[in-house]
Amino acid sequence: MIKKPMLRPLAAVLILGVAGLAPACLTPVFAAGKITFVSQGGTYQEAQTKAILDPAAKLLNITVNQDSIPDAWPQIKAQAATGKPIWDVVDTPTSNCLRGGHEGLLEKLDFSKIPNGAAMPEKYRTPYSVAYEFYSTVIGYNKKSLKKVPQSWADFWNVKGFPGTRALRNDPQTVLEAALLADGVPRDKLYPLDVDRAFKKLQQIKPDVTVWWTSGGQSAQLLHDGEVDMTMIWNGRASAVRKDNPDIDFTFNDGILQNTQLCVLKNAPNLADAIKFVNAAVSPELQANLPLYIDYGPGNPAAFKTGKIDAKRASELPSSPDNAAKQALMSEEWWASDAGIQAKARWLKFMQ
Repeated sequence: MIKKPMLRPLAAVLILGVAGLAPACLTPVFAAGKITFVSQGGTYQEAQTKAILDPAAKLLNITVNQDSIPDAWPQIKAQAATGKPIWDVVDTPTSNCLRGGHEGLLEKLDFSKIPNGAAMPEKYRTPYSVAYEFYSTVIGYNKKSLKKVPQSWADFWNVKGFPGTRALRNDPQTVLEAALLADGVPRDKLYPLDVDRAFKKLQQIKPDVTVWWTSGGQSAQLLHDGEVDMTMIWNGRASAVRKDNPDIDFTFNDGILQNTQLCVLKNAPNLADAIKFVNAAVSPELQANLPLYIDYGPGNPAAFKTGKIDAKRASELPSSPDNAAKQALMSEEWWASDAGIQAKARWLKFMQ
């Protein structure tokens, strides 16, 4: 989904800012407070800097120092263990927020101090985090090479009715959901996942899967270069390929809606400002800015009521009301449970 640079030491980020090489990361020196915000880097972090981070810093009169790391979990665990973390707010998959919360590594959020988060649907938050942005796992396809294009996972699994080469992700998350949707399980009845049923359905299509991809870039390249006719793919990657190749398209129908969330490290050095920042970052007004810069949907659905996102743009975003209604919302809670952990272990055996 996201291009993710390696972690840079915080000191390096600060030095770059002082040298004037990264002015977008810092507000003026007279700012009253500060936080350190961490995300996954690349074009995604560049987009949120313009859409959310800089406006929040100005609104709150604080300095927002930034860091980036592909997978925040090891650092969350390591910093929390010291009792004196250097990070404040982290944008990370919901599973990390749940795991960190359960292990006492993250602050339990007081939503009375985060009214913008409290106003969001309960399914969009956990006791330790709140939805920040949405993306979807969707079906991407080549209109030119296919006689009929798939509009559901049932179509994707129907190799006779929809002949063509296929690719799926080499990961049980979303693939098990897709298998159950293909087998007729209603979107709102997916969880708890019937793991036996999902793997039985996967055995049906396994011989017809040309590639089991391991990165978002690989899935996009497969579709772009015509190596496969249809593939599971993240919506942002599919949108990028479609801009470059008009034969490529995708559908949000039967998509699997996922999000990253904001969480706060236990004993964060700037806790009060961190909580204020989270509230500002998920406000409808700032959330509505994100689609101006990238094809991800706002975590706060109230962003679609601000007037900033027109109907055409909303139709392209995974979390717009119309598109969200066509999809299944992934249960990170289930994947963080013992059953989810066992399903991941079973996946490794399935792929051998």
